Amino acid sequence: MKILITGGDGQLGSAIKAAALNFPTFELTFTDIADFDITNANSVDSYLVKNKFDFLINCAAYTAVDKAEEQQELAYLINETGPKNLAKSCSKSHCKLIHISTDYVFDGKNFLPYTEEMPTNPLSIYGKTKLAGEKAIFENSTNSFIIRTSWLYSEFGNNFLKTMQKYGAERNELRVIFDQIGTPTYAGDLAETILSIIQNDWDFEKSEIFHFSNEGVVSWYDFAKEIMEFSNIDCQITPIESRVYPLPAPRPNYSVLNKSKIKKTFPVSIPYWKDSLKVCISRLSKTS
Repeated sequence: MKILITGGDGQLGSAIKAAALNFPTFELTFTDIADFDITNANSVDSYLVKNKFDFLINCAAYTAVDKAEEQQELAYLINETGPKNLAKSCSKSHCKLIHISTDYVFDGKNFLPYTEEMPTNPLSIYGKTKLAGEKAIFENSTNSFIIRTSWLYSEFGNNFLKTMQKYGAERNELRVIFDQIGTPTYAGDLAETILSIIQNDWDFEKSEIFHFSNEGVVSWYDFAKEIMEFSNIDCQITPIESRVYPLPAPRPNYSVLNKSKIKKTFPVSIPYWKDSLKVCISRLSKTS
């Protein structure tokens, strides 16, 4: 099984690289913008024709949520045009596309976990560009697989976990938002799930969307509290409302994802978010 990973140097790409040790029969190729620019249609076409792959996992994305409000053209180029190019080229070369999307396609005004069929209504430019990328894939591919995930963190790159550890070690108190509810997702669990799905060699009559996050529900405040406890950091975490800490890009207040569909379709086991947080912090402590 030959698999191409775009955005290979990013958080999820790095997690897939680590998880690949458990899938020795896979032949993985990791690329990033320097050697594979998804926004260049001709470059994508020629690369996929020259190098035949069974699957392509698109981890490349513009993820600077607040900067996207100013850099709208760049965000759309990477999050909409890029997936469109990949979908077209993958269809030509008979390569199955797995694309990563986000809970930010929802407006957070629901009070039940979001299913894949529920109406989308992104609040931010980032969410709008990611939704545009999903639509571009559906319009240009009949055998693609979109995974929406939420609050991604890992031992790689920059993320909420590492930010909390850094500032928690430097300060006596941190103020963290308590009125935004969702589920942290350990990139290592998502990576394992993606590679397990590929191992099943899925084949659908049409493109599909699935939701994946760890199990459980939590606020950013609760997430930060557990990070401090599991990291043995003595820092007071004080809850605040979103309006006290305004950001350029609005966030959904409730973005819990319903994972029934992916659990019914594939033999995946999804860990509880606290258990995965402990695993990640343990791995971080060993590497540091």
